[in-house]
Amino acid sequence: MLLIQSERNALLTALSAVVGVVERRHTLPILSNLLLEKKAGTLTLLATDLELQVSTRLDAQAGDDFAITIAARKLFDIVRALPDSASVKLDTKDSQVVVSAGKSRFTLQTLPAADFPRVETGAGVGAVVRLPQKTLKRLLQLVQFAMASQDIRYYLNGMLLVLDGQQLRVVATDGHRLSYAETTLDAAAEAQEVIIPRKTVIELSKLLNDSDEAVELRIGSNQVTIALPGTELVTKVVDGKFPDYQRVIPANQPRHLKANRQTVVQALQRAAILSNEKFRGVRLVMSDNTLGIVCNNNEQEEAADEIEVGYDGDPLDVGFNVTYLLDGLVAVNADEITLSLGDANSSMLLTSEGEPGFKYVVMPMRI
Repeated sequence: MLLIQSERNALLTALSAVVGVVERRHTLPILSNLLLEKKAGTLTLLATDLELQVSTRLDAQAGDDFAITIAARKLFDIVRALPDSASVKLDTKDSQVVVSAGKSRFTLQTLPAADFPRVETGAGVGAVVRLPQKTLKRLLQLVQFAMASQDIRYYLNGMLLVLDGQQLRVVATDGHRLSYAETTLDAAAEAQEVIIPRKTVIELSKLLNDSDEAVELRIGSNQVTIALPGTELVTKVVDGKFPDYQRVIPANQPRHLKANRQTVVQALQRAAILSNEKFRGVRLVMSDNTLGIVCNNNEQEEAADEIEVGYDGDPLDVGFNVTYLLDGLVAVNADEITLSLGDANSSMLLTSEGEPGFKYVVMPMRI
């Protein structure tokens, strides 16, 4: 029985949207599969890890209504390996699916669609906001690198999303640095704060594009649904108390250094070659209109660089993690940046007039 017939690129695009959700190793074998379903004339691909569920529609020729589950990554790898111009057919044969394209044939095992778990949706939606995809994509780019990964403080393994009137804020921190970005919405929304899991943020970033097409966020107390054209993500939220980010962002720092972003990035990248591989420390030495950058390692090797900047404050010598500095500088899409500092023991604030809603805080380190 014919399930579907599709152009290779269209099928690959649909599979790409959902396959990132599928864990490579799972205690429930069916969670390694994706659900392929045709119902009421709509062909849908759906994958879940029980915390995050992604579904996408596929425009393809299809037979009668059906529901079947297939190994997600195997099907994705097969389709990706086919020629661009291939026409792909999926047929059922007993309890298997035969994938064919030209003279290539692949037989895959299936599991019953009735056993496939779904995340329950639609409960307790509190706020609904719409904004351009490119706006949300940019917000995520400005903060997601600061999310923690596998931190015992589980509420740091994600991104805080705050709705406050017409303000949409996103914040991420791993305890050593904090990244904050905001934008203004067209309409006010009900106040809401949720922590979106790290995996959801990463998968959503892949799906968003740089267009003015709208993305809709339906935010509930324990679930967020994100609707894109043809694709929908449903995610559980992290149950926990996010740190008070407003207290972390320093205000009224007395020293301000203005510099060309790319010049600072290149100098840090050069110096980082000889940084300590474990601690990644770099010293920033500031004096009249000069920024010195110094890195040392355990082999008694040293890198020293000096660049011209705008700085007329008191001399300052302060240490930071060079990777953290570069993460923030690379995220900014502007020529000029400002570093605001207190003393050698206080956090540094990175801002830019080119990214007015962005703030990045890095804790100092002793070197």
